Amino acid sequence: MIIKKFISGPIDANNYLLTDSDEAVLIDCSEVKSEILQELEGKKLKYILLTHGHFDHVLGVNGMREKTGAKVLVNKNDIPRMEESANIMQTFGVQDVETPIADDYLNDGDVITFGNTKIKVIATPGHTEGCLCYLVDDKLFSGDTLFKDSVGRCDLPGGNFQKLSDSVKNKLFNMDENIVVYPGHGPETTIGYEKKYNEII
Repeated sequence: MIIKKFISGPIDANNYLLTDSDEAVLIDCSEVKSEILQELEGKKLKYILLTHGHFDHVLGVNGMREKTGAKVLVNKNDIPRMEESANIMQTFGVQDVETPIADDYLNDGDVITFGNTKIKVIATPGHTEGCLCYLVDDKLFSGDTLFKDSVGRCDLPGGNFQKLSDSVKNKLFNMDENIVVYPGHGPETTIGYEKKYNEII
């Protein structure tokens, strides 16, 4: 499996393109980015997997689906967050934004496959009600649940610090310490580093 990171969208979210043989998945889709489309030449984008529904992670899903035929998957609890996207972008002075639409829903414990790779879905509510992380072997795509030296904010609609703390401490920090964490913003880290140095949780 090959991982490529693309910093995208209005507030520099990390979008991750995972490829295996001639299939691919995109984790979060902040915009229809030409560099991602170039990487997909000769490959089938099977899924767009959303870590959560905040506008800066989902604004590109309709356009990317139209160009690639990929299915957009999210936790159902974050549909209200996706539906807020157009209104939020108006506060940035951007008009006529389509509401991002999902094709199907993911739940804790689901397994997604592409090529010869399996992705485990892990529910980590707290930053939003429907936050998901995606585990691929020794790699965790954590969205806005866990960052290097930090965690996602909890003061937006659907945020809950106690739930976030529980998700991080009782789910993520119980994983192997060598797992590399690929967050929704900022640089990579590891589970072991965050257990030792993350002072927020």
